[in-house]
Amino acid sequence: MTQDTRESAPDGSEPETGSELAGVRNFRDVGGLPTSDGRRVRRGVLFRSGHLAHATAEDAAFLTGLGLHTVFDFRSGDDIALEGPDTVLAGTRNLNMPLSDPAEGAGFWRVVRDGDLAALRELLGGGKGEARMAEAYRKIVLERTGEHSRMLALLTDPENPAIPALLHCAAGKDRAGTSIAIILLALGVPRPAIEADYLRSNARNHRYKVVRGDGSTGAAIDPAIRELLRSLFEARVEYLRAAFATIEERWGSVDRYLAEGLGLTPERHARLKERLLTD
Repeated sequence: MTQDTRESAPDGSEPETGSELAGVRNFRDVGGLPTSDGRRVRRGVLFRSGHLAHATAEDAAFLTGLGLHTVFDFRSGDDIALEGPDTVLAGTRNLNMPLSDPAEGAGFWRVVRDGDLAALRELLGGGKGEARMAEAYRKIVLERTGEHSRMLALLTDPENPAIPALLHCAAGKDRAGTSIAIILLALGVPRPAIEADYLRSNARNHRYKVVRGDGSTGAAIDPAIRELLRSLFEARVEYLRAAFATIEERWGSVDRYLAEGLGLTPERHARLKERLLTD
């Protein structure tokens, strides 16, 4: 399964230029998003995308030219076995930090690739797909505080900060989307702007292309299968809102989640804003 890239920014800011990549899907600079105190996320320091396993030589040259310090790869071992390891970028540290996979690994994707309609109906039909996704977002918040705490610690390291940074999972939608949302919450970006950026993964040229085991794609796939998979392949605002609701239910507020759940001290919080925001 893959995705394609690019659309204009949802907040009225200019879209990134020079970022149409052939083998890296759903790539974008998060810079330009507004904060509640009138600042904006700095351009050129925080990026998101799908995996880098199929990056072309031209893609790698472009990404290397961004001066990336760290690539956060949120894929599981099953993802990496299926798609391949990231293309190595010179001078960049690649950090694998597996997060919960909504599809629960290679076994699920084998069902998709085999086109097993009956099995997919059992797994995803009758609202099960939507429930699976919402629960996965809740689990990322509740069960991956250690990983997200480490992510924020690296971004705010006083001696060796991990920026500029690229965050990705398989498609750059769920695990990377949740992680980016957490950073944006910490920066004071209003939720509507976070949600708008998240939904950019639904742009026509960002969407998944399912590749069946026989090599068929797109229109060649049974429409009933495509319909069942929509709940997984679409970025839906209710999924991200399930993550936000979980933060409030468990910690009471974003501030307590950042401080108590993720260990973001006032000093490190200020440092994060200093590094990632601009007037």
